[in-house]
Amino acid sequence: MRKLTYGMNVSLDGYIAAPGDDIGWSTPSDELFRFWSDQVQATDLSLYGGRLWRTMSSYWPTADQQPGITPAETEFARRWRDTAKVVFSSTVDAVDWNTRLVPGDAVAEIARLKAEDGGPMDIGGATLAGAAMRAGLIDEYVLATAPVLVGGGTPFFTALDSWVNLNLVETRTLPCGVVLSRYETRR
Repeated sequence: MRKLTYGMNVSLDGYIAAPGDDIGWSTPSDELFRFWSDQVQATDLSLYGGRLWRTMSSYWPTADQQPGITPAETEFARRWRDTAKVVFSSTVDAVDWNTRLVPGDAVAEIARLKAEDGGPMDIGGATLAGAAMRAGLIDEYVLATAPVLVGGGTPFFTALDSWVNLNLVETRTLPCGVVLSRYETRR
């Protein structure tokens, strides 16, 4: 069975985007880019909701060709492009960059993908991850907590029907002040 990880940049008050989908507060440092780049490299398959897919695919496919991009951003862009991806959306019409579109039942497809042989998967996007969370499909949570309060917006965690007990696996602080935390779901 494959492992499924949900990880994103998050504000100290628990949001992945401020009101209006503003993510300007989460501009990563080189060390945070290297962390996420290593996460992408260790992932066999990335799962996206439509909104996050539109955000990522509007920049990362050609980011390494932009002037002024750092080596860490260049490496992330290349790894992102090379990673196999599945987009779950009924509003996205077409995908590219090693990606497959699934317009149907996301939870059933994620459960099917988890049951397959293969390497680790990650999931991004609050709505998609929330559905996987409620279905008990997420094995690990990775939070890159930025030292900022945004006061509202899109929460990292969704409302749940029951508790999910976790074990802290790792915590460390980057020089930029971001605290990285990894938790495994206790089964």
